Amino acid sequence: MRQFDIKPLDRRQEETIQQKIDNLNKPLGSLGRLEEIALQLCLIQQTTTPTLTHPCHLLLGGDHGIEREGVSISPREVTWQQMVNFTHGGGGVNMFCRQHGFTLRIVDVGVDYDLSRIPGIINRKIASGTRNFRYEAAMSPGELERAIDTGADLAKTCHREGCNILCIGEMGIGNTSPSSIWQHLFCNMPLKECIGAGAGLNSEGISHKYEVLKDAVDKYRLSGMSGTADIIRYFGGFEMVTAIGAMLRAAELRMVILIDGYIMTACALAAIQLNHAVQDYMIFTHCGDESGHRRMLEHLGARPLLSLGLRLGEGTGALCAYPIIDSAVRMINEMNNFKDAEITKYF
Repeated sequence: MRQFDIKPLDRRQEETIQQKIDNLNKPLGSLGRLEEIALQLCLIQQTTTPTLTHPCHLLLGGDHGIEREGVSISPREVTWQQMVNFTHGGGGVNMFCRQHGFTLRIVDVGVDYDLSRIPGIINRKIASGTRNFRYEAAMSPGELERAIDTGADLAKTCHREGCNILCIGEMGIGNTSPSSIWQHLFCNMPLKECIGAGAGLNSEGISHKYEVLKDAVDKYRLSGMSGTADIIRYFGGFEMVTAIGAMLRAAELRMVILIDGYIMTACALAAIQLNHAVQDYMIFTHCGDESGHRRMLEHLGARPLLSLGLRLGEGTGALCAYPIIDSAVRMINEMNNFKDAEITKYF
């Protein structure tokens, strides 16, 4: 599988950056998380004056074979119907992209419907949905590589246009199921603690979902497959693996990566399993209501910026958090310091 040359953050300027933040005309540490974000952005960009340019949002669509097992209350046709809706500007993702000035790319990487003639949808379809991982691997090794490469290419296109901050969202009915299994296997957590209601399952539906996913994991363990890449391709969706490729390439290009809710956190978890350095470039933006999300974030040592009870997906939580990132940049670039403001430094 494709390898990415992701450099861990060079921290030689960290003391200089921290001194600049500490000398802004405010009490020491009084802007809290904004100061931490500003430091991270400076280290990513290797400057004391970070910028946010041409923010882009990738909305990736794909269907899942496991949906056939009744693990979601939403039918799979909702995936393609929502993809079309996005082209009309009617989704939550559209609203937030307009609000915060993000260029939105709607990409079909695995929807079980012919969207090739729909204006506004980029056709990068790998297949019409994954296979049912209750019985076999969701994708072949070749499909895994194509998904990773597609994500990398999409991130590169955004970067070429001047983007240095990338947001990624997903549309794929059933994608909480692979996310739960990735959490179970990568975090070594009991499967039951990783399974939630998804789009709105009741307790009976959650129990059924557990039985289906447990059966799938048991079959995987008997398959003879092992290793991170095998886990990713056995259970992942095309939209999820494409997101992993985009994250890895974005970090290789020293872009800031905004991580949304449960699905994208699971993709971030998988990306980190492939290359630990990618986490340096991630800002975790939102903790949703899906069972297990908070525990996954804790496993990663990540503190999300928001907790708004969102469970829409599409990257909407990350988009909502963008103004906080912007505030951190404005803080370090626009606030005066004690000397220039002629204010006595009182600490």
